[in-house]
Amino acid sequence: MKVLLHYEDNEDSSLHKSLKITLPKSWKTGPTSRLLTQFLESYNANESFRSNPLTEATMHLETRSISTESGPTVSGRVALASDAVVVDVIADRADIYIVHGPSRTLQDMADEVAEAKRQKAERLKGSVACLHFGCQNRFPKGGPYPDCRYHKAPPVFHETAKFWSCCPNKKAYDWETFQAIPGCETGTCTDVREEGDDGKQFLGGSDLREKTEAVPLKSIDDFNKAQTSGEAAPILERLETVLLQLGVEKELFQQVVHGMKVNLEAQTANEAELMEAVKNELGGKLKAAIKAVAVEQLRIK
Repeated sequence: MKVLLHYEDNEDSSLHKSLKITLPKSWKTGPTSRLLTQFLESYNANESFRSNPLTEATMHLETRSISTESGPTVSGRVALASDAVVVDVIADRADIYIVHGPSRTLQDMADEVAEAKRQKAERLKGSVACLHFGCQNRFPKGGPYPDCRYHKAPPVFHETAKFWSCCPNKKAYDWETFQAIPGCETGTCTDVREEGDDGKQFLGGSDLREKTEAVPLKSIDDFNKAQTSGEAAPILERLETVLLQLGVEKELFQQVVHGMKVNLEAQTANEAELMEAVKNELGGKLKAAIKAVAVEQLRIK
């Protein structure tokens, strides 16, 4: 098992150091503190770093925490407990970072989590959450009620896509992007469910099918009218179906469309213009790709 230790927690890059270590077999089931000790001994023995001595009592280890959910990868850091077992918390060939700040034990971390939960429970005591979809506000029971921006319909979690059923053209593929979708309604927070609310907090594939079955099919005239009015959504929907038959996953297509919408949103005045811009850009890219294939075929001949 090998690990790469880095010290980069200093504005002066000349004081940075990386050290590759092949762990002895006995270290794998030992505490992570051994890695810190080994690195600090090597660092402090180097004449170049004499102006920046590092002590074990004031340093700790961190490793990367990486998560991905059918979308962009999100990277962060997580501190390692000094008494955690190496093989339990560190992968082979992992990058480990030496960071300023005292180490904590597993018990220290457990106590911190328990204290955070206690403080959260204390903050929530006597308060209620707004019942509007997408609003994160909490307020004293019975008011006063703050202003809020919310969605008028529940979210949909279908396959890898996440979106609000009232804003179906704004899809996300990771939780952070989904939570950042702004509400489509403004008003005042409430702790009373609206009349007719069936209590569903989110919708799934079966709900979408029920909704689709309940909506009458458009006539040819309606469809043609939508085309002449500049609505590009039907074209993109048909393209999605065709590409799926050609082997392009629906989620991949939707992710590309979503990315284009994000990039073009500031350049358009409304949803119709935005979809038209997405259609034009995607069409241009597909045309360029097909031309490239044609050029390659001619070159081969």
